Amino acid sequence: MPTLSSMTKEQLTAKLSRLKAIYQDYKSKNLSLDMSRGKPCTEQLELTMELADCVNARTGAVSAKGIDTRNYGFVDGIAEMKSLFGEILGLPSDNVIVGGNSSLNLMFDYVAQAYATGICGNTPWCRLPEIKFLCPVPGYDRHFAVTEHFGISMICVPMTDDGPDMDLVEELVKDPAVKGMWCVPMYSNPDGITYSDETVRRLARLHPAAKDFRILWDNAYCVHHLTDTPDTLLNLYEESKAAGNEDIAIYFTSTSKISFPGSGVAAVGGSAANIADITKRLSVQTIGYDKQNMLRHARFFKDMDAVTNHMKLHAAILRPKFDIVLTTLQNEIGDLNIADWHTPNGGYFVSVSLMEGCAKAVVNMLKEAGVALTGAGATYPYGNDPKDSNLRIAPTYPPCDELQIAMNLFCVCVQIVSIEKLLQQ
Repeated sequence: MPTLSSMTKEQLTAKLSRLKAIYQDYKSKNLSLDMSRGKPCTEQLELTMELADCVNARTGAVSAKGIDTRNYGFVDGIAEMKSLFGEILGLPSDNVIVGGNSSLNLMFDYVAQAYATGICGNTPWCRLPEIKFLCPVPGYDRHFAVTEHFGISMICVPMTDDGPDMDLVEELVKDPAVKGMWCVPMYSNPDGITYSDETVRRLARLHPAAKDFRILWDNAYCVHHLTDTPDTLLNLYEESKAAGNEDIAIYFTSTSKISFPGSGVAAVGGSAANIADITKRLSVQTIGYDKQNMLRHARFFKDMDAVTNHMKLHAAILRPKFDIVLTTLQNEIGDLNIADWHTPNGGYFVSVSLMEGCAKAVVNMLKEAGVALTGAGATYPYGNDPKDSNLRIAPTYPPCDELQIAMNLFCVCVQIVSIEKLLQQ
């Protein structure tokens, strides 16, 4: 198949006419399809329904360590979940705090703490003339929303196949106003890239000008593998500790896409100094999170082997959906030289980069035809993709038949917008 750029104007015009007829046919179907958010589908949620019955009158509500989970106390969570999250995050269990159902909430609270009262005795960010954060792009829109909420300036750091551009990171952290960096290190949102060993080592050895600089290590997809040959991620905590730099990062994860997004369990971890600093704030903020929910999860999952086996059930549901997305992209536009994408071994998204100036037009065309996609620009700070080229596809929620229709239409729209762009040049 010839690339679009190699076609004559006449050939492009004829192809555009055929594609527009196909698009109009899709519009006449009154579709209502959604690929906008990375939500588990109903089949995934059904996998964990027995968890709801793990704390009841028969089993009791007392943990293995003798904690009555119905009562006040234990702001850092019950031992069973601290241990399990320690295995998931690669941290000692004493360096883990178990929170509520949302890791995003824990991240927001940490930034709020830094802003209002400071980190480990340093000046509160609200008293500083300027605060900056490093944001690997394309990245997670909710990370950007948190930093924007606090008026923190965001600096884009391009992603590479190995993770964020570390030459640029190492240069930028020389600025004392740079206080933090967002990271989704395994199966990144949205590219599905896992940071290389060298990237992790360089992050572990960072020595920023700001003493209170922190990497916010959002390891949301650390057990969300799709293949039998999953990516591996070097342990940042161990690497930073070996470098005498263990305070550099704060670690987050949750069971949101392991059990239930609306009623899972989240965790934050870090060095002893960082955990003491967070615990001091939590002791004022709450008397304790939902320990019965922690106990339900601990009893259902038991250990890391159980989590691993459970996630294989998720992978069996999701793999066909990712195959639909990736196969359709390759078959329909793979040889046209108008888009590229990363094939992830895990996570929740497929990120597609189009010709410059095409993303918004594709999203608008899909919307008019009844297909919802994450907004163009969402994967960049302030919703501003300077090239207007990146789009995030979320394959997990729709049924396979609907996903196939949506992807077919996606590829039609990409071709139409790309041809119109070429004809304007």
